[in-house]
Order: sequence, then structure tokens, then C-alpha cells
Amino acid sequence: MKARKRHALLLWLVLNSTFMTEAIEPISTSIAVGMAAAFTGFLASYPNIFNYFHECCQPEWITFNRSALEADLNRKLFGQHIASRIILKAVTGFMNNGNPKKPLVLSLHGWTGTGKNFVSQLIADSIYKKGMDSNFVHIFTSELHFPHSNQIETYKSQLQQWIRGNVSSCERSMFIFDEMDKMQPGLIDSIKPYLDYYDKLDGVSYRKAIFLFLSNAGGESITQTTLDFWSGGREREEIQLRDLETALSLSVFNNKKSGLWHTSLIDKNLIDFFVPFLPLEFKHIVQCAMAEMVARDQVPDLDLANELAKDVVYFPKSERVFAVKGCKTIESKLDYYR
Repeated sequence: MKARKRHALLLWLVLNSTFMTEAIEPISTSIAVGMAAAFTGFLASYPNIFNYFHECCQPEWITFNRSALEADLNRKLFGQHIASRIILKAVTGFMNNGNPKKPLVLSLHGWTGTGKNFVSQLIADSIYKKGMDSNFVHIFTSELHFPHSNQIETYKSQLQQWIRGNVSSCERSMFIFDEMDKMQPGLIDSIKPYLDYYDKLDGVSYRKAIFLFLSNAGGESITQTTLDFWSGGREREEIQLRDLETALSLSVFNNKKSGLWHTSLIDKNLIDFFVPFLPLEFKHIVQCAMAEMVARDQVPDLDLANELAKDVVYFPKSERVFAVKGCKTIESKLDYYR
């Protein structure tokens, strides 16, 4: 709202409140004048009233809530002590930095159902008032947005335009690339300049944007390390990032079926963290089932959760240690058991 129009509105309110005092009781006059003053204060606090009701790239709509993210990771994400710690520290450090040198780039890896998409949602919820429904959160899936291998050059151009256009509109944009293991190799390299240490590119700064890559690639390496710890009688909580990161990054870099195969993003160290998601065990499936009941405003039933978890498929077949699909099918299975 321009200053002239805002002043005209305030003048109209004052004149009308003065006129109304002639026709109403003194107490009503006080109320009217008080309301006008309160409204004037409201307008002074929100010079552009439109932005108060319509999502915009302003603190009213984009403000990081570290406490909320930490609470969600502790209460809603199961069996992922490494991922929880990395996500909380990385996102907190980045969002609290008023002048980051580059965008935050996280690559999330692990088998299906271990929590990669869920964590993306938690991050969005902690930053954007509208969470995943925010106009500033953008999701790309390989099979939907980049389905044809013979159109990779077109996709590269489109991807650059999408990112440039959205960051131009809001520097605090978030981009989520799902199914990176199904993306055509070489495509993701087209956005390398936006992830690098540049102040601006063609007048646009990308340094406050967030990029999340989600992939099943590297799941074998993560699972083998976790299984080795289990076979050796060690607790999974003893696993540290250093036990996984090097093998994980090499596995992803050399996986010809991955969108990150021989990518310059890894070669040039532009991915800040490779975040491993461990395979889930029986107890974690029970926790997922209990959490889903709570989310449905149902009374948690431990017996039912145990019954559901027993029917999940586990591997290796003889030991039945890790759930093949993690918590991915818990929601639909709970409908059956109820």
C-alpha cells in the first residue's frame, strides 16, 4: 500500500470517527476512537497490509523455529540418531547465519521408508509458516518432471529457469529433489553454479536457498555397515557419521544408475553433508505405528502395534533384523488392523 493511499485511509478513519461521535453515546465514542487507534497501530506495524494475509518472502511467513525442529526430530523420527543430529545442526547453523557463503546442500540417503521425505517435511515446517504447502518450497521428482532421457538438454534449461525464477522471487526458497537415484546422470550438474560460492549470478544471490537431494542410492553401503555393527554385538547408536560418510559418498559418486554419478557437485565438494538413514528394526516399526495412532487422535495400542510390526517383511531372511520397507506402509497397514 503506497504512503499516499495509507494516509488517505487513516484520514478517512479519523473523519468518520469524528462524525460518528455526534450520533452515539460517549462510551461508544470512546470505543470507536479506541478501535480507530488500534487499527492505526496495526497499519503502522504492517505497512503492506496485503503481505499480512498473503504469503510473501517476509519474516511473518518465513522464520526458523529451532525448538520445533528439535522436538519433531526427537518425537517423530525413529532410529535415525545420525540424521537427527546432522539435520538439526546444519539447518540451525545455516538459518542463523545472516550472510552464508553458499546455499545449504544436503544429500539424504537410505532405503525406502527410513524417513528421508519425512525429514524434508520437518525442515519445511520449521522454516515456513505454511510448511510443505508454502509457495517457496519446490519439489521435483525424477519420473514426473524429467521422465525422458532424450530430452535432458531441455530439462537442464528448464531446471535452471525454475530455480533462477523462484530464487529471484524469494531468496529463502527450498528445493527438494526426490528420487535422485532415478534421475538422468548429468542433469543435476546444470545447477552447479547456483550451489557454488558465488555472491551473485546475473544479479541473483542463491546463498540463502536450501537444496535437498533424496536418494535410495548408497542404501547398500549404509545397510552393510549397520548389519556389521549388529553382527558384532554393537548397538546401532554407536555408529557415527565417520563410519559411513566416506563409503557413502564414494558409493553414490560411482553408482552409474544414480543422478549423482560422477557429478561435479561431489567432485567440487558442494554437498555440505551426506546424511545416512539407517535401516529400521522391529522396535522402530512399533514406534511408527504408535505415532501414527497418535496422529489420528486414537488411543495408542501397543499390542496392535506389535502385531502389525510382526507382519512386516524383514531381512536378512534368517535373522529378520531390518524392515524391507521401513515405515513406508505403516499408515495403510494400520487401516487394515483397525
